[in-house]
Amino acid sequence: MFKKALLAAASFAAIIAVQPAVAEDLKDFRIGILGGENEADRLRSFQCMTDTLPAVLGVEKVSLFPAADYDGVIQGLLGGTLDYAELGASGYAKVYLEDPKAVEPILTTIQTDGATGYYSVMVARKDSGITTLEDLKGKKLGFADPDSTSGFLVPSVTLPAAIGMPIADYFGETGFGGGHENLVLEVVKGNFDAGTTWASGVGEFKDGYTSGNLKKMVDKGIVDMGDLVQVWQSPLIPNGPIVVRSTMDTDMKAKFKDFMMTLPESDPECFASIQGGDYKGYTEVDASFYQAIIDARKAKIGS
Repeated sequence: MFKKALLAAASFAAIIAVQPAVAEDLKDFRIGILGGENEADRLRSFQCMTDTLPAVLGVEKVSLFPAADYDGVIQGLLGGTLDYAELGASGYAKVYLEDPKAVEPILTTIQTDGATGYYSVMVARKDSGITTLEDLKGKKLGFADPDSTSGFLVPSVTLPAAIGMPIADYFGETGFGGGHENLVLEVVKGNFDAGTTWASGVGEFKDGYTSGNLKKMVDKGIVDMGDLVQVWQSPLIPNGPIVVRSTMDTDMKAKFKDFMMTLPESDPECFASIQGGDYKGYTEVDASFYQAIIDARKAKIGS
């Protein structure tokens, strides 16, 4: 099955050009997976969905399409060639601002402390001597992805108040790391003096918190939190939405939503795998939950 998922991944670019299937004739339920960590790990995390969803939804198969970056999934959703994806709030805002009827946000995650939000955290190498924002003046700051909420939008909106001036005037240089995982690795290598990524903010920094990119990297053994120090933390950010294609058959939407709502109890291992950390479960949301992020993206980026 994993081999089939890899073959599906290779055709991601092609799917964008395909016309969306008629909902009533849908045979292949198509899952878009955001960039941010290496492709093999992303496919492995969602493999459980390809095993269980066909029987639940009455489709012949479930295919996984991991994009190279956030925008790949966003364009697939806008083109109607993906049926479900888990987006960051800024990614959803981008879809909404281009076509508010393209997808429907239906659920979001609940942190172990009951919160429905998370944080952008800025990390630096522990041996760099950097411990505060003041230590970063004139240095190189890395962002994760232009469409990432925690990795770009929220820091770009909130950091100027924290440093007392525009980002471009404070830091010597800024750039993008090519996704959250790679950004942190670039910080560890010393190619950025600090970088922004996402974390639940719940639990201990030494563990990578309870969920988020740092937690995933710790669990995979590719980062030692003892090598990093946290320099800054953002205000609370709304957890990203699970979205479905708006033109999907109503009955299929209901079946999928029910499957996801019960997943934390029916298959805790699959739930933990696709979410990448510890969460209590899901709660219902709609577009209004993300209005502040939509407004912030419109003001900062435009679309």
